[in-house]
Amino acid sequence: MPHESSTARAFRFELIRADGAGPRRGRLITPHGAVETPAFMPVGTAGAVKSVSPGEVAATGAQILLGNTYHLGLRPGADVVASLGGLHKFMGWPGPILTDSGGFQIFSLAALREVGESGVAFRSHLDGSAHVMTPESAIEAQRMLGSDISMVLDECPPASATRDQVAGAMRRTTAWSRRCREVFDGSDGRALFGIVQGGVHEDLRREHAQQVVEIGFDGYAVGGVSVGEARDLIYDVGRWMGGMLPRAAPRYMMGLGAPEDLIELVGSGFDMFDCVMPTRNARNGTLFTSRGLVHIRNEVHTRDAGPLDPDCDCMACSGFSRAYLRHLFLSREILGHRLNTIHNLAFYQRLMAGAREAIAAERFHAWRSDTLARMSEGAS
Repeated sequence: MPHESSTARAFRFELIRADGAGPRRGRLITPHGAVETPAFMPVGTAGAVKSVSPGEVAATGAQILLGNTYHLGLRPGADVVASLGGLHKFMGWPGPILTDSGGFQIFSLAALREVGESGVAFRSHLDGSAHVMTPESAIEAQRMLGSDISMVLDECPPASATRDQVAGAMRRTTAWSRRCREVFDGSDGRALFGIVQGGVHEDLRREHAQQVVEIGFDGYAVGGVSVGEARDLIYDVGRWMGGMLPRAAPRYMMGLGAPEDLIELVGSGFDMFDCVMPTRNARNGTLFTSRGLVHIRNEVHTRDAGPLDPDCDCMACSGFSRAYLRHLFLSREILGHRLNTIHNLAFYQRLMAGAREAIAAERFHAWRSDTLARMSEGAS
């Protein structure tokens, strides 16, 4: 597992190799250790990556996890986590943690929230209780959780939003970002990332990026790119922002995505990613391999004694057959969910490691073509 240092280190980003506005190789230094980039963050929404232990997550190659302030704030409560030593100790993960402010989750509760200039009033999806989140309270909750990287509170409009609605969300996000910056205390080495909104409108994205950069943050995220947009539009946003965001700061594309999305956006100069896809798909029996998707429930795997992915050395691939994994899935055995999750997480980490190696060797574009071709061999 990642090792926690006894001496807090101030956050910084080291850019090791960059190809203009293209792929970058870097390193995040955080109070709880270093993260080699490009990096994929498994999602531990409620303080756990579903069905697997911290040690098993670390064994897949994961260096940093994502936690969610909205969910942890409602249950068990940020104050409870703080009283028990902070999120790292609470969940048994000594490595770096990034926490989302919870804005995306709140704005997905359209029928349960009301947005105002001061913040958001919402009702818990758990019990209907009333709550208010402001920029200040979002930062305070993340301070109590003790994450290495905190995110500003933003307004995330859906893909169906009009241009005027997107512009309004930008304006509010800028105002909230300033307030987050004003109350954030990074004296303990923690970092605060800003978030750029703007939908799929290039001029609005560029305008908002300029506003957020002028406020000044330790890193910059692109939000509003996993809320229903077409893939080609998401890639457009990635190319615009890859050429606009500061070269010396880490760039985080929030909420994506499929392996091909990660490869494309690494090529546009992004350093950090997160998504529930590897864990959610694992529970649904959809597994990522170096040779295409495997739907483990399919009958073709009934008597297949071979490994899930011959290029993978994870616990699922090194110890069990496709036939056994199918049996576990159809029998609804928890072990099946666990092995599937371990494999998908390992696949994502191996993908990022391959990207880092290719960038370092100045052969990213050849690696990209070869990897995409192999992954498109066909589903089974």
